[in-house]
Amino acid sequence: MTSSAIVPHPIEPIAARPTDAKLAAAFLNSLSDYGARLHGRRIWLACSGGRDSLALAALCVQLYRQGKLPFLPQLLHVDHRLQADSHHWSMHVAQWAQKQQLPCHVLQAQVNGHDEQAARQARYDVIRAHMNQDDVLLLAHHADDQAETVLMRLIQGAGVNGLSGIQPWRVQTQGAHRIILWRPWLTVQRADISAYATRLQLPYIDDPTNETGDNVRSGLRRDIMPMLAEYNPNVIDNIARSAQLLSDAEATVRAQAIQDVEQTAIGSLQLSSAQRVLDIDKLAALPLHRQRQLLHHWLGQDEPLPPAKQLIDDVIQLSQRCDHDHQTELFWQGRKQSYTIRRYRQQLYRLSSDWLKWLKMPLTEQVELNCNLNLVPDVAATKSTLVSLRMSPDFMWQLHVTPNVLAQLSDHNSNSKNGETATKQVLKIAPLNRQQRIQTRQASSPQSGKKLYQTLGIPLWLRESLVVVSVALENEARNEKIASEPAKEIPILLLSPFESWHLSSADLSSQLTESLLSELVNSHLRIQ
Repeated sequence: MTSSAIVPHPIEPIAARPTDAKLAAAFLNSLSDYGARLHGRRIWLACSGGRDSLALAALCVQLYRQGKLPFLPQLLHVDHRLQADSHHWSMHVAQWAQKQQLPCHVLQAQVNGHDEQAARQARYDVIRAHMNQDDVLLLAHHADDQAETVLMRLIQGAGVNGLSGIQPWRVQTQGAHRIILWRPWLTVQRADISAYATRLQLPYIDDPTNETGDNVRSGLRRDIMPMLAEYNPNVIDNIARSAQLLSDAEATVRAQAIQDVEQTAIGSLQLSSAQRVLDIDKLAALPLHRQRQLLHHWLGQDEPLPPAKQLIDDVIQLSQRCDHDHQTELFWQGRKQSYTIRRYRQQLYRLSSDWLKWLKMPLTEQVELNCNLNLVPDVAATKSTLVSLRMSPDFMWQLHVTPNVLAQLSDHNSNSKNGETATKQVLKIAPLNRQQRIQTRQASSPQSGKKLYQTLGIPLWLRESLVVVSVALENEARNEKIASEPAKEIPILLLSPFESWHLSSADLSSQLTESLLSELVNSHLRIQ
């Protein structure tokens, strides 16, 4: 097994060889900062086999054998299969790890594309899938990487968050899965790592694409950084220091933005990443710079990368409009999913594309549940039924219905005096028909369609997600004339995924109290 990219040093144990005082001090200082967070977590080390990651693995072995490191990380090497020699590289890393008595796992990645970003995404995806919840991944990023990142983001017009650079400790989430990225070497330079690797005679993989790539980072590394170093030899350390100062400033700005979002968000209308809602009046009361930071956090809180400044400016303009045009839509393609930003009255909505698709799905057709009037109240209250109104792999809207609660309505609990008739109650649940006229307890008269939607303040995208709960009173009698009378259907409750409205009825409104309706129907909306 040979590869021209592998530095031709023999694979030998390195534990007893001298460590590098500067690299060791940086690692141990970072360990001191984050050591308390490491308790009980499994530690992995992403090792491409290149100079930086192999040097970090070597230092961990040395510090562990010296008793200065309380754990020995397990190596994770990803074979992207983009290079002809990638299989040889995987075998080389595994053999080096075996010689150091270091656990190593080789993972296979499927890259969708041929650029560096696609390879990076595939690498993180396969590593994340291998790691358990709250595991820690050691990464060998250093001060040169930090300087290149800050310059690259400066060229791209990043704000305080982007210019704060790479963070030494960052929680990364994808759905419910959470891992931690730990970078203990952000204060040391590439030259120090290179000298250490040379002294240890590490047989690292010198991937030629690192220097000859045509991406922005490779260009900065090859062409710009050497020129800046001619102007100021301390440029790397200075940029790293600026990144740290900006990181501190960003933490202050973020804390204020989080507080502003909490005070501005409408909690009753939130559904995690699917639907987030702001009160425009409260937003407008803030100074403009805090509005921008609030929207920056609010829009991007479920995404790994923040929104562009242009989008934030467009959202501010949308929130400041004085007309009544509620058709305007702003679109944002995030890394995880796409979003639509809309306004309805004095509310600002950020809606995920998956959520909007779900809202267009048909609701369950009419469901009928018979009520047993012969049950005593204590028994009646325990008999519940689960009704699914709309389901998908992403979202679920269900009702917990206890139809026998209606047995507590005294007017319909007993048979007639002559024993000829009895009233049978059927609970019906069905989508609201646009022509159906209903009257909420706050309204003076029945309404339907657009007038009803406007009265209740229901946005356009939620108007096909309204459900009416009704009680049908059917006569059971020996007398054919009475039995042939049509059932009387009385609407008692209107439901949306987020709200409910009690309906007015001359027949039942005096008996259907707030508490009784809450016992009768309980709505549940959740993300799967």
